[in-house]
Amino acid sequence: MHWAKILGVAVGAAALLGLGIILGHFAIPKATDPQASSTSDSQDLDLAILDSVMGQLDASRIRENLRELSKEPHVATSPRDEALVQLLLGRWKDSATGLDSAKTSEYTVLLSYPSAEQPNSVEVVDPSGGLLVYANRGSEEDFKHLEAQRIKLEGTIALTRYGGVGRGAKAINAAKHGVVGVLVYTDPGDINDGKNSPSETFPNSWGLPPSGVERGSYFEYFGDPLTPYLPAHPSSFRLDLNNISGFPPIPTQPIGFEDAKDLLCNLTGPSAPGSWQGALGCEYKLGPGFEPNGSFPADSEVKVSVHNRLELRTSSNVLGIIQGAVEPDRYVIYGNHRDSWVHGAVDPSSGTAVLLEISRVLGTLLKKGAWRPRRTIILASWGAEEFGLIGSTEFTEEFLSKLQERTVAYINVDISVFSNATLRAQGTPPAQSVIFSATKEISAPGSSGLSIYDNWIRYTNRTSPVYGLVPKLGTLGAGSDYASFVHFLGITSMDLAYTYDQSKTSARIYPTYHTAFDTFDYVEKFLDPDFSSHQAVARTAGSVLLRLSDSLFLPLNVSDYSETLQSFLQAAQDDLGTLLEKQNISLGPLVTAVEKFKTAAAALVQHILTLQKSSPKVRMVNDQLMLLERAFLNPRAFPDERYYSHVLWAPNTASVATFPGLANACARAQEINSGPEAWAEVQRQLSIVVTALEGAAATLAPVADL
Repeated sequence: MHWAKILGVAVGAAALLGLGIILGHFAIPKATDPQASSTSDSQDLDLAILDSVMGQLDASRIRENLRELSKEPHVATSPRDEALVQLLLGRWKDSATGLDSAKTSEYTVLLSYPSAEQPNSVEVVDPSGGLLVYANRGSEEDFKHLEAQRIKLEGTIALTRYGGVGRGAKAINAAKHGVVGVLVYTDPGDINDGKNSPSETFPNSWGLPPSGVERGSYFEYFGDPLTPYLPAHPSSFRLDLNNISGFPPIPTQPIGFEDAKDLLCNLTGPSAPGSWQGALGCEYKLGPGFEPNGSFPADSEVKVSVHNRLELRTSSNVLGIIQGAVEPDRYVIYGNHRDSWVHGAVDPSSGTAVLLEISRVLGTLLKKGAWRPRRTIILASWGAEEFGLIGSTEFTEEFLSKLQERTVAYINVDISVFSNATLRAQGTPPAQSVIFSATKEISAPGSSGLSIYDNWIRYTNRTSPVYGLVPKLGTLGAGSDYASFVHFLGITSMDLAYTYDQSKTSARIYPTYHTAFDTFDYVEKFLDPDFSSHQAVARTAGSVLLRLSDSLFLPLNVSDYSETLQSFLQAAQDDLGTLLEKQNISLGPLVTAVEKFKTAAAALVQHILTLQKSSPKVRMVNDQLMLLERAFLNPRAFPDERYYSHVLWAPNTASVATFPGLANACARAQEINSGPEAWAEVQRQLSIVVTALEGAAATLAPVADL
């Protein structure tokens, strides 16, 4: 019995040991496991890895990416668009250069397409259409000017030029005044520095040729029109087609400036104001109708036929994932849309070409086991952006809670290269510091020997009360896929690109924007022949991405918001203070709230400097930095503005560069016949801003404080 007991103990011990080995085999992370325990919690940005990535980003590979991406038109949901989905999946699943995982997410969305059987048309006809008028840029003020000239707008067709107000706003404004149709063209005075002949434009220069037609969405909002605030899944509630808002109330059709010239240069009526004149080679008149001795019979009218159809289509986002080693539940998202209006070499394929090169370099390091980020990186190719930022908006709707809880920052690179002169960066204030840090370490293209930062400051700069002369960081509106991240989710965001020297051209954007002439040959010949500017953007975006995903402390300087808030406060005091005093509305609480924020931000910055890398407070402090932007959200601040919740960056339609809700409310209150309720809204908007600032200050204060 004694030996039996000993044997039994030995067998039991062996069994336990074996079980322990088995459990250990499956429980202990392997070296290739993204959660590997060998990774230190104090993992910080590895400058050697950063330098390696910068050196491996290859201009020639970006060139070949762009050649492939832009060789065929790829409008959203077209067969070529879906082929590019597969291309991205293939790259991101590659065994040697791929990521941890890649997948698609699909949404059933409402898109507007022209009819192949009945093409849209614009005709000059016998009296059976509408008299033509010229309405400049189609703003509300432009139509009021026409009425002041005693021009009857009811039943007319308005010819407008791009710029001034958005595409959809032109139709909305026109409809208010009885106009029944709108034509939109690109004036060579706005895009070509006045050049309008074929010999002076593409393919002989970068200018837009006379037949070029700028396409674009006329939808007022962003996201799927049928499922606002809901992801466009088959099971989601959809609005009735008759209850959709945001589409143009009247037919609207873009045309080239050669056709616009035939119409505009034959108009009769009074001369247009000097600021309305353009570069079509004639005196612009207002109409209505055509002059007696022109190219058309004097009683001719214009007929606009639009046969676009609304269709439910399946659009795909493509997501590539690199899991974080230390904080896998913290996300840095880098996105670019995939769909184009035609070939889309600049918009958006220049951005996708850069995205693919960055993913190749990071994927290679990942597969070799040479690197894994501290935080999770999500690379995104958004679908159907051109129809109203649809793919990115549906993504933010579907994963709203997770993204708000976990997303550190969003990096957008849509058009990576407008031209090859200098960097153009836009973003919310905390993004400024990481962009500056990245660009100081990267050489600018060309032989100047300057860094991207020093080259940038030569072209566009501002004087900061804190830093002195610095490059100017632009603000984010709703022009690309960052919109829902900023305005809806309150995530620190930025948009990066290389652009042209604005002192040498008055072009409002690169001339072939959204036309059939936005091709690979156009890019290679006129915008970036050696693709060094594409490479510069890849290095800038790649450096920012690594700094955000790998740095122990998030490189987001919350004190940079203090300058913005101070400038907004100063504008409110200077431009609105006297007006508000007359209504017994005090800006005192706003002054106090701004000071409270500045104090809390400065204190947090100093606190970070005292923390050790091993401090358990690192994660806590990073969460404060990450969540600051969320503190400025108030989903009830702007009930008439879909998705706009950020009280600092909502649309400002007033002339005062201050807090948008306050500025807009004051402008409305000053209108004729405004009553006490208008001034009550001013007081409400002031309270909303004060509350947001106090909440932001509380976010930055020590977490135990209330």
